[in-house]
This record gives sequence, C-alpha cells and structure tokens, in this order.
Amino acid sequence: MNIKTYGFVGLGLIGGSIARAIRQRTDASRIIAYTPHRETVDNAFKEGIIDTPLYNIGKEFSECDYIFLCAPVEINNDNLRALLPYLAPHTTVTDIGSVKTGIHELVKELGIESQFIGGHPMAGTERIGFANSKASILENAYYIITKTDKTEDERLRDYVSLAESLGCIPLVIPYMLHDYITAAISHVPHVISASLVNLVKDSDSEDHLMKTIAAGGFKDITRISSSSPVMWNQICMTNSANISRLLGTYIDSLTDIKEAIDRHDESKVTEFFSSAKQFRESFTDISSGPIRKVYRINVEIDDKPGNLATVAGLLSDNNINIKNIGIVHNREYERGTLTIELHNKRGLQQSGDILKKAGYSCYTDG
Repeated sequence: MNIKTYGFVGLGLIGGSIARAIRQRTDASRIIAYTPHRETVDNAFKEGIIDTPLYNIGKEFSECDYIFLCAPVEINNDNLRALLPYLAPHTTVTDIGSVKTGIHELVKELGIESQFIGGHPMAGTERIGFANSKASILENAYYIITKTDKTEDERLRDYVSLAESLGCIPLVIPYMLHDYITAAISHVPHVISASLVNLVKDSDSEDHLMKTIAAGGFKDITRISSSSPVMWNQICMTNSANISRLLGTYIDSLTDIKEAIDRHDESKVTEFFSSAKQFRESFTDISSGPIRKVYRINVEIDDKPGNLATVAGLLSDNNINIKNIGIVHNREYERGTLTIELHNKRGLQQSGDILKKAGYSCYTDG
C-alpha cells in the first residue's frame, strides 16, 4: 500500500479542515503538522487527525509528498524559506492563501517553481481556528489551483485529483487572474461591507435607532464584516493594486447612480436595478464561493409564549443541529417571524421538510 505523507505548517480553520478531510477520505495517509501554538498540534494528535505533532520546522518535512502552507499570507513566505533546506525533490509545496502573486514571486526567487502549486479552497466560516475546522467545510467548494511556468503535468494532475478527493471542485487558472477575480468577488465586497457598517455607525442618532432597526437585508449584506480585521488588513496590503483598481470602478458607478438619482432619471435608475437583478438571478448555486453561504430558513409562527421552543424542540427531536435561532423584528424584506440558521444544505432541506409536515409555513433564501 502506497502511504502518502502530508505535512501542514499552520493548522487553523482551513488547514485543519483539509487535514480532517484527508483523514476521512483517503485510504492510506500519514499527517504531520507544525504550528507555533503547541496546544493546537497536541489537540489534533489527541483527536487522531494528525499522526505526528511537530514543534519546529525540521527534517521531518523531507518525508512529505505534500506540504500545505496554512499560515496567514505574509507568514507563509517566512515558513517557506524555513522549509527550503528540507524540501525533497518529490515534494509538492502548496498554500491556501487568498492572494497568490506574492508567493508565486517568492517561489520563482527561491528556484522551486517545479515543486510549487498554489491552492485556494474557497470555503470557510465566520469562526476561526482548528477547533472550528470540519471536513464538510470543503464539500462542493471551488478549489482554485494556480500552477507555475515549470509545473509538471503529472504533478498538476495529482494535485487536481487530491482536491477532488477532498470533495472540492478544482479550477486551474493563472495566479494573476486569481488575484483579480478574488479582489472583485471577495476582497472589495468585504471593504464595501465594512464601509456600510461604518456609515450606519457614523450616521446613527444618539439613541442608536439605526442600529436597533438594522436587521434582515442590512444584516445579510454586512454579515462578512464580522471577519478578522487582521486578516483583511493583510489581504488589502498584499492585493492592493487589484482592490484599488476595482474600488475605483465601483466608486465611479456609485457616482453615476448618485447623479441619476439627483436628476430623478427614472429610466437610468430602473436600468441600474434591473441589470443587477437579471445578472444576480443568473448565478448558479452548485458550490461555495469565497463568501460563506448561509443556510437559513424563515418560519411563520404566532408571537405566543413557547412557540419558539416548540419549533426548536421539533428540530432537536429529529436530530437537526441548529446553528442559530431568533425572532426577526425587522421584516421589511423578510418573510417569516422566526429565522433558523443551519450548518449545511442537508440540514436546511431536512428542516424544511420536517416543519412543513408539521404544518408550518417556511421560506428559504434564494
């Protein structure tokens, strides 16, 4: 039996999820891991996710078939330099960063282009760290793969097969295109989300009426503002050219629609919303993108004591794991009194079937 060895430098949410998926989905594997936080690798070892906890970067990594760099983008560069003396010719080095240009440039500088393949699993949750990692996070998520000019075809095929074995949907694209795309669909939206939250914070009255009423649609479009400020600072610093370019385009479009509103140009304003609606409705929903999908169901219930507990109990009795539950006070753009957030699509579908069978009116997003 050909047992492959997988090494991890960093073992947070995504690194931990990849390690768990390898453990669950591959027949023969050995996993070693190093992280500056000794407790993390010790816990991973106790759970049986890794076979060997490491407390420094050393010769053990020379045994690896794959090494995953799973630290923040800028720290990955330092870790790669530390790994350099221990890289065996057969080892494929990869990363999980959401910005690719910097590490590709470093790989070229270090002369290991033939061994490096960039990776970016477009998955995650609002919670971070190994304790929140799950193999299921990767299921049906796009796994972006960026090769170098010297990447061998066989090595690339093996990497694509590995991504597929983890339950992902691999896409091979040039690394500079990756950074431009993620700037548009992930990085700029996070900047915009944060700016909207700050707009309400700075415009609110002393009694915080905006904050009190904000819910439903506003909370949905600004949900991603709960992400790590440190991580997003690093992303903005490492993908600054693409983010700035696209922000400029976005600012121009805002200026354009502002002027149309000032002119009461009904045709222009209608076209603005119609174009967005038509394009938005053309999106498919077959896989995860870089912004976490929410699996949420809204339920009509009477505002009477015990009704919320009844619904929660009904789902619990059917082994449904509820992620979040609460009454929707601002329902201007919502249907349903009660909102329930589930962990995955299966839980969403099962919850809908159970509640409808019990006579409840239910509505799901999208």
